Amino acid sequence: MSPLTFKRPKWIPRWVTFTLLIFIGFVLVLIFVGDNSFVQSSKYRAQINELKSQIKNYEDSASAYEAKINELNTDNESLERLVREKYGMKRINEEVYITDIP
Repeated sequence: MSPLTFKRPKWIPRWVTFTLLIFIGFVLVLIFVGDNSFVQSSKYRAQINELKSQIKNYEDSASAYEAKINELNTDNESLERLVREKYGMKRINEEVYITDIP
């Protein structure tokens, strides 16, 4: 027996080669290690979907606020109602009574 030969143990199947082990190790590194790994990519994908839903919610609320601003700019009655209710303003020679009764 020469010193460079390797005798395979009986518990290792014949079809397992050094090249196959390197390939399996490479695939495992691709799946679990680094920024381009499958695990990290799925985390990034979930984060992107969450951010897209937040953007949609913010756009919906922004459009609601734009509609309210447009209403206040065009309708004087709604502007007057808002000023009276929210800020407690009144007209000259007008008395306003504020109560805590619901």
